[in-house]
Amino acid sequence: MSQIIYALIFVLLLPLTVKAQEQGTEPLLTLDEALQTALKHNPSLQEAEMTYQSSLAAVRSAQSDFLFKASAHYSFSNLQDAPFQRINGSEMQVGDRDVHHWDVTLTQPLFTGFAITSRYKMAQIQAQIKELEKKRSLLDINRAVKTAWYGSLLAKKIEKVTSDTVTALSAHEKDAEGFYKHGIIPRNDLLKSKVALANAIQAREQAHADTKIARARLFTVLGIDPNSERALKDIGTVTPRTYDITTLTDAAMKNRPVLASYRLGLKNLDQAVTLAKSPYFPQVAIAGEYEQNGNDWGADTNPYSNEHNAAVMVTAKWDFFQWGKTGAEVLKQKLAKQALKKKMKGVEDQIKLEIKSAFLDLNVAANNIGTAHEGLKQAEENARITDLQYKNQVTTSTEVLDSRTFLSQAEVNYYRALYGYKVSLANLDRAVGKK
Repeated sequence: MSQIIYALIFVLLLPLTVKAQEQGTEPLLTLDEALQTALKHNPSLQEAEMTYQSSLAAVRSAQSDFLFKASAHYSFSNLQDAPFQRINGSEMQVGDRDVHHWDVTLTQPLFTGFAITSRYKMAQIQAQIKELEKKRSLLDINRAVKTAWYGSLLAKKIEKVTSDTVTALSAHEKDAEGFYKHGIIPRNDLLKSKVALANAIQAREQAHADTKIARARLFTVLGIDPNSERALKDIGTVTPRTYDITTLTDAAMKNRPVLASYRLGLKNLDQAVTLAKSPYFPQVAIAGEYEQNGNDWGADTNPYSNEHNAAVMVTAKWDFFQWGKTGAEVLKQKLAKQALKKKMKGVEDQIKLEIKSAFLDLNVAANNIGTAHEGLKQAEENARITDLQYKNQVTTSTEVLDSRTFLSQAEVNYYRALYGYKVSLANLDRAVGKK
């Protein structure tokens, strides 16, 4: 009696045990999780972040030019003869053969013809440009992840279609074997079934390999082990949306990081012009210096003159003639600005073309979903009727194989339309500058 009770308890607890094991498996990877993983591990994003941090360091470096600089200098000289001075024909030593000198100088720039200010502003602008490049890399990775994600899901669906085809053709082959054994169909009809099944098995193997390749491509974009076996969560229903191309174009002109970079580049060249003009002005600085001179290593002993001294100096330097170099440099930066404006206009035109192309591709993909779905329903019904007719021997094996081919192609077309719409939407978002 106790053995029967234990058996009943085991049977009752078995589903709970299986469910617990299923819950212990790794959860499905969602698209949002994949995007977050790419943000953490993708090498391109990490490179963009390091470049941005480098530009911030350049800003700090340029900022330091506004502040005073401290320098120190030490020298030692050993003279062949002690220095002397003749006074009324008599020689009088005025210095030691060993001369030690050291000094400390503090220098503060007062006016540099706006060169320091221009360099600082240019460094700030360059940092902003690098931040925009980081955003552009983010948009590229976002699209790459989505494209690889939907490509992986599509490959998995195609693998399922090929597997279902093998199952269906295996069942058809068994039916053909039975009909052939009873002399109902000729041998060549049976051979057609076998050949079709062999081809379907080969297609299934190729689809299985394609799925693994697509999965590895996705994980490579994410920056993780390409051999990871984590399963992907499929998308739900696809509801096509309508968009206004004018609104999309206006958003792209506002949001695309590349255009913002060009606008900052124009400001950067304005500062480059100011920097190029700085030699037109004198360079003024103030400096304070303390020095010691002596015959020992510390320059503390000097029997001939004072051991230490201090001075405050104001210096001005003006290179007022350089054979037109400054004017040529100014012209160079002005022409560079004009060239950048022309390039920016070309980029704007290219972005408008990208928007139009992505917009039309999305509309085509949206229309294909309905067409493909209708074709799939018709192919399913055709396969069902043809299979029933074959079992009643009112049609041929060729018709069954053709109907299965039509069904498989219709299924593939439908899945291509679904995931193709998502890829087209990702391309449109990238063209607009949307994550």
